[in-house]
Amino acid sequence: MKRAERHHLKENELAQTIATAREGLIARRRQLTSVLIAVVVIAAIVAAILAWRQQDDVRADQLLADAMVIFNAQVVPVTAGSENPGEVPAAATIGATGSYSTELAKLTDALPRLKAAADAFRETDAGVTARYLYASSLSNLGRHAEAIDAFREVIDLSGDDSLYGRMALMGTADAQTRGGQLEAAIETWSALVSSTDEQLPKDAVLIELGKAYQASGNADEASKVFARLVDEYPASLYSAEAQAALGGS
Repeated sequence: MKRAERHHLKENELAQTIATAREGLIARRRQLTSVLIAVVVIAAIVAAILAWRQQDDVRADQLLADAMVIFNAQVVPVTAGSENPGEVPAAATIGATGSYSTELAKLTDALPRLKAAADAFRETDAGVTARYLYASSLSNLGRHAEAIDAFREVIDLSGDDSLYGRMALMGTADAQTRGGQLEAAIETWSALVSSTDEQLPKDAVLIELGKAYQASGNADEASKVFARLVDEYPASLYSAEAQAALGGS
């Protein structure tokens, strides 16, 4: 092959290589552009979701705050047997908005607001807090079956190993006890006693389990539980109560 021909072939190979490289570069640029566009779109979506969630958090906090104004309002009993005609009831003398003459009146007023906050923003921290307070209020109002359902929702939303989950488990057992569901209450309290969760106040759980056994008429099991409390938690605030239930120290 002549030198000129070889030189021409090399030029063609070089041109082809350059053309191939250029095509590859263009393709990579297109891919990179697509990737960058996708990243920008995803970032925009994430930012929008975060902004939406922040707005939800703000609205949830506001609804909860409105409910808490009532939930934390002072209860001032009405003066009974007034000696002076026309004497103003004690609750009225406070002169403050949100003062109630009974706990029942206060909780009844707070209940729909707590439920509104809980239902509007179920999965936010404020929504879970509102649902727990709603469940507790139902129990305090004697609506134990509804309270148990509400406590279950708290557990489903926050998990039984979270702070509110633990409190809701104990709230469930308490509502079962107060509602006369003693077998269910004993089962729930017993499960809490057997739990490996170190964050649970086991002494508080034991005293309630013992009381549930007492209420059910099972004095032997109640005594065993109270004795266990005294033995395992001698410094507990509930130890004296357990000793008294056992008939003395």
